[in-house]
Amino acid sequence: MTLGVVIPCYRQERFLPRTLAALERALGAHAWAGVLVLAAADGAAEPPALSARWTVLRAAGQRPLTPGAARNLGLGRAPEPWVLFLDADVELDADWAARALAAAAGAEASLAGFWGRLEEWFVDGAAERPGRRDLYGVGDGDHDSPYLATLALYRAEALRAVGGYEPRLSSEEDFELGLRLRRQGFRLRCLSPLAGRHWSAPRPSWAELGRRWRTGLCFGQGQVLRLYLGRPGLAEHLRRQALYLGTLALWLSAAPAWAMGGARGLGLWALAPLAVLALMTLRKRSAKLALHSLATWSVNAAGMIVGFVRGGVPAPASPEVPC
Repeated sequence: MTLGVVIPCYRQERFLPRTLAALERALGAHAWAGVLVLAAADGAAEPPALSARWTVLRAAGQRPLTPGAARNLGLGRAPEPWVLFLDADVELDADWAARALAAAAGAEASLAGFWGRLEEWFVDGAAERPGRRDLYGVGDGDHDSPYLATLALYRAEALRAVGGYEPRLSSEEDFELGLRLRRQGFRLRCLSPLAGRHWSAPRPSWAELGRRWRTGLCFGQGQVLRLYLGRPGLAEHLRRQALYLGTLALWLSAAPAWAMGGARGLGLWALAPLAVLALMTLRKRSAKLALHSLATWSVNAAGMIVGFVRGGVPAPASPEVPC
């Protein structure tokens, strides 16, 4: 079995050499071929030197490809029956890769994909330091999972059966795909041990909030809600966005508080966000981190409105240019 590998890259070029080196080491004993998708047509740095295993595709047009569109593009050029999707800032663990490929080789047809625990690591100037031990909170054991993200080994036939990734979403494409797969009777599986490391600039940070707004990552929450209006699955997406919906309700409630009580009513209303900040300060043991959490929820809530009003991202007329 020749494994397909797809790496979409959008403004993550600084981490790409680490990702490629780890991948070459982890899959050294396995037959594989890769597709690197440069999601930004303009302004993206050239990729590092690649082995003959790689095909490089670049988006055409002015608009960068969404995460789903970039992965679908890579899927169309990758070997089958199994395709490993890696973000360009993920370092694949060799032991996990060996176990996942062995599980895939003997998997029943209903098993559509595998992933595992990801460690978070930060590059802070010349220093490197760990973040969360379990970035997505998946745990250490083997168990079924509702979705896969950031590192995912998928059965290509299962992806085709449900129409692949949703290319209109700026984010939330992984959870939305998992929902469609499960509704078609497929299963997704989390495997131990550690699957890989995810690298980024230090987080949480105010710069990260600005980046998520500029790139549209915080619009996907609203796009997916609009996409699922009147469709099965809306309730699951609403539950997933409950924190941002609650934050939105908190800020919107300021208007009726003012209308009913004027300045006094608004002063009483202000006790609610202050109470949230106090609780988060106790939980995080930092007033600064508490303020950042409330700001993050608020930015994502605002992005949810923008995404809902605007709707999904139109598909590019010309999706690829071979490099």
